[in-house]
Amino acid sequence: MLHSPHDAEDITQEVLLQIYRSLPECRLDGLKTWITRIAVNRAIDFRRSKARRPEELLDSEVIAERLQEDTGGISSAELLAIEQSDRQRVRERVDEMPDNYREVITAYYMEDKSYEQIAAETGLERKSVESRLYRARNWMKRHWRKEDFE
Repeated sequence: MLHSPHDAEDITQEVLLQIYRSLPECRLDGLKTWITRIAVNRAIDFRRSKARRPEELLDSEVIAERLQEDTGGISSAELLAIEQSDRQRVRERVDEMPDNYREVITAYYMEDKSYEQIAAETGLERKSVESRLYRARNWMKRHWRKEDFE
């Protein structure tokens, strides 16, 4: 379910701790089902939290290895030029968005600001920032195609 042995080990440890803490209140009928539900729910929670946070920063050696594997002989100067071109294309598309969506998308994704920072700067409530980001993502799904960025 987690696709990573390391993550599975971490979640297993958390599940075992949760089971240990909850045993005094546990009824023993349906024990196997109870333990399974704890494990499944913890794994689902982990996947949801992982999906919400941006990709974790990788070690520079890992990045270099992945670049070598993925590029198949393209020089670093060419890669840099391609990356800059891609960023410019994304910026142009973001500039076409409605103002209220562009503001939160730029702050959250391009400037790496938190919901709280965006709320403080824009004068909105945190929940309003979350709502605007949600609506902006839906707007992008409706108006942008993958082919536009290839």
